[in-house]
Amino acid sequence: MSRAKAYAVLLTVAALLGIGLGPAAGPAGAADNGRWSVFPAPAGGAKDRTSTSQERQFFTLEAGPGTTVKDKVSVSNLSDAPMTFKIYGADAYNTPRDGGFAVRGPEETNKDIGTWVKLAQGSLTVPPRTRADIPFTLTVPDTAAPGDHPGAIVALNTETDKSKGNVAVGVRRAVGARIYLRVSGPSLPALSVENVRIDHGQPWLPGTGASNATIHYTLVNRGNVSLLPRLRLKATGLFGSTLLDRQAKGLPLELLPGQQVELTEKWAGAPQFDRVSVKLTVTTDRGELNETGSASFYAVPWLAVGVLLAGLALLSAWFTVRRRRNRPPRSPEEAPEGAAEETTAGVTSVTSVGSRGGQA
Repeated sequence: MSRAKAYAVLLTVAALLGIGLGPAAGPAGAADNGRWSVFPAPAGGAKDRTSTSQERQFFTLEAGPGTTVKDKVSVSNLSDAPMTFKIYGADAYNTPRDGGFAVRGPEETNKDIGTWVKLAQGSLTVPPRTRADIPFTLTVPDTAAPGDHPGAIVALNTETDKSKGNVAVGVRRAVGARIYLRVSGPSLPALSVENVRIDHGQPWLPGTGASNATIHYTLVNRGNVSLLPRLRLKATGLFGSTLLDRQAKGLPLELLPGQQVELTEKWAGAPQFDRVSVKLTVTTDRGELNETGSASFYAVPWLAVGVLLAGLALLSAWFTVRRRRNRPPRSPEEAPEGAAEETTAGVTSVTSVGSRGGQA
């Protein structure tokens, strides 16, 4: 029987995880996972093939539609054994849940800058403690839209882990250097704050525990340039009292053009009995945008209120039944005049019928 094979993908990154990059407060540095690094090649060529110095941490390029840019990417093997890599260009995007910078995997389809990058080598083996420089061209199509086109050049290594007994596991790790390309033309920053809602949790009885709220919202980059958003958070009570006022702070993400991310803010010590209005104000590091979103909620201990209302309803019902049982019967003198006349008429009618029967 042939050896069973399983294939797992383990993707690690330092600043850029092509196949899954963590959030960054701004442009990331050179990607390095401890075994190899990927970064723009030093200017002037590779004089020291063992050097891993990084004059540039990432590619910052500008070009017009229909033009071609030439550059080199360096892959440094930091280990004591030769390593083989697959090298490719990829589109970048934001991870939906936290806004992390990520790029397409080798099996995914690129539609933008990942298709514009052409490398002189698609794969190579790098000796230990050595740096390899790979030339590449980036050709901007005539139809390219103006604005930012983020991406990366990724070095992917595949190894076989035989430490699992009879199962050989293929482990893939990817590290890449970011590309920030701006195509000449109008820059149109645009941002919106959408889907604001609040989850509120509190103890059953006010004062017996902590009350917390989670504010959910979505940021959408509707422009053509990358944004570094800043968030200010303010909450007011029913009568206008300020319950929360967080000054603007930078968010740990870089929002790429056409992308949207779902984020949350925690609020410890939220009120336990109030009507709360929450306002989010999002600006950018350059101050060119100022967008808002809002939502409100009732901070009410609903279980306690429900128990109280149920108790009041039961008490009211008990008093009503008791009052009816203890009510004395009415005497004939207390009967309404209309009721007495109706009774007399009825008696006369019965007597008349009996009289007719006697005559018969």
